[in-house]
Amino acid sequence: MDKHRHTARPGQRKTSLESRHSHVDPPAGEATLRALTLSLGATIVFAGVEAVGGWFAGSLALLSDAGHMLADAASLGLALLAYWIARRPPSRRASYGYARAEVIAAFVNALALLAVVVFIAIEAVRRLLVPAPVAGGVVLAVAFIGLLVNLGCAWILSRAGTSLNVRGALLHVLSDMLGSVAAIVAGAVILFTGWTPIDPILSLGVSLLILRSGWRLLAQSTGVLMEGVPAHLDYEEIGRALSQLPGIAAVHDLHIWHMSSQRAALSAHLLIREPAKWPETLAAAQRLLADRFHIDHVTLQPTWNQPPADRRVIPVTPVAAGGEPRLH
Repeated sequence: MDKHRHTARPGQRKTSLESRHSHVDPPAGEATLRALTLSLGATIVFAGVEAVGGWFAGSLALLSDAGHMLADAASLGLALLAYWIARRPPSRRASYGYARAEVIAAFVNALALLAVVVFIAIEAVRRLLVPAPVAGGVVLAVAFIGLLVNLGCAWILSRAGTSLNVRGALLHVLSDMLGSVAAIVAGAVILFTGWTPIDPILSLGVSLLILRSGWRLLAQSTGVLMEGVPAHLDYEEIGRALSQLPGIAAVHDLHIWHMSSQRAALSAHLLIREPAKWPETLAAAQRLLADRFHIDHVTLQPTWNQPPADRRVIPVTPVAAGGEPRLH
């Protein structure tokens, strides 16, 4: 990765930004494309089979699972589209590239999951109030095949990467797997006992599990879109670490955000003590951020004057004799 280093001196008309970055995330591998395509095909085919089986058997568990699988197909199609968009190189209008297309897809998928939960819950309550006959044997057979299809799709997607986009698609498949398990249990209970309320009851239980996964995905994708500090990074810790490097007196205008679901970026102004030593200070800061926090897209601005009063400053910890930080 290229390193751009410019040494600025007091009196220069314009201060240079110091950067170490590449604007383009490595594109997802062909495994991602293959996984999304195979999962999409299998999901569409079996959603039709399950819808027909659910209608014939009169099972809410199967019908809701078929609806969920159609939502899965839509989410996988969206993930596939986002994958292609994210591969596009940066342009004059999109200098960061299009990596966030995958985050947008994850956000939409999370909303779709929550919509599925609402649909299942409403239909389950209606079935509890007005019970309907259910063909347990058909439910059991179709749900078992659905479970096998979902297991295959989940295995394929689990090996395709860890981006938010793939994770969103995987969550859809995993929640649908829970729906298949619930349908299997419902079919078995109805077949052997004839107790039909088990069908909507288990559908409600599955919807609660889907709600938890969908809400977490929605929160994470929203955090990325809102330029929030990545959850695995500590803003204060990074500021203190930078401020304690030799030659740095304080850190202000520190910003940390997601460039994509898997890559963080950072920018900051550093109040430095000795302008002549800026190249060494810059190199030390870049090493610290890359090695300790795994942030490699970095823009650091050297300053020689105290920042305005309205800027958030992370002051340096005074160092006592012997080089150890002095505690306050």
